[in-house]
Amino acid sequence: MLHRILRGVAGFFVLLSLVLAQTHSKSWLLFTAFVGLNLLQSAFTDWCPLKRLLERLGVRG
Repeated sequence: MLHRILRGVAGFFVLLSLVLAQTHSKSWLLFTAFVGLNLLQSAFTDWCPLKRLLERLGVRG
């Protein structure tokens, strides 16, 4: 369940930032890059701030 939530939130953030970049400012693409870099580093380190937060809230993997 935990990993499904993480992937869902990451996908939502990417899509949201793309919509915001189209409608408001191209600077929102920096948020897209941040999400992508966080996904990449978490693949190597298995550390993600949202994962830690969800685990503290009681969501189980």
